[in-house]
Amino acid sequence: MTSPDFPGTSSTLILSGPAGALEVAVDRPEGDTVALPLTVVLCHPLSTEGGSISNKVVTMAARSLRELGASTVRFNFRGVREQRPDDDLWLAGFSFGAYVSLRANDTVLPDALISIAPPAGRWDFDKIATPVCPWLVIQGENDEIVDPQAVYDWIDTLKRKPDLVRMPDTSHFFHRKLIDLRGALQHGVKHWLPAA
Repeated sequence: MTSPDFPGTSSTLILSGPAGALEVAVDRPEGDTVALPLTVVLCHPLSTEGGSISNKVVTMAARSLRELGASTVRFNFRGVREQRPDDDLWLAGFSFGAYVSLRANDTVLPDALISIAPPAGRWDFDKIATPVCPWLVIQGENDEIVDPQAVYDWIDTLKRKPDLVRMPDTSHFFHRKLIDLRGALQHGVKHWLPAA
């Protein structure tokens, strides 16, 4: 399988693979934002429950990171990095996507990890290697899908703790809280950004 060049502008690609076509959205920083040597791969929630690259939490997370200068890559689930080898590589995920990115962390060895509503208690987190990179967890305190206390209890078992942002009055899908999510995300990762 040959990979297309990493696009210089925002675009959607279709990659052929052994299990079929894979839709990938690549978005570059917009406007006057200085592009950083940083690519963030975002993983979406569970497909069987409606998760896709167009999920509003995933797209807000991607937009928030692009506003800081990152290029973002979102894909519909179905490699490892051949292009942009000099970029820092971050993994980010929401819900099931957080679980997928956490499971991949010890293989991919990202430079940073972002977990939004990681589904502790819904999936087996016992085999997840604790990330050694900078790591941000954002959890809504009124999450009706992922039990916030299960997330906090899981974090308490870890030898190395992530930076944890608890968002009060926030549901799983961040209804009426997307701007707050944007602020929490940008504030939480700003000091990890590579130099332009």
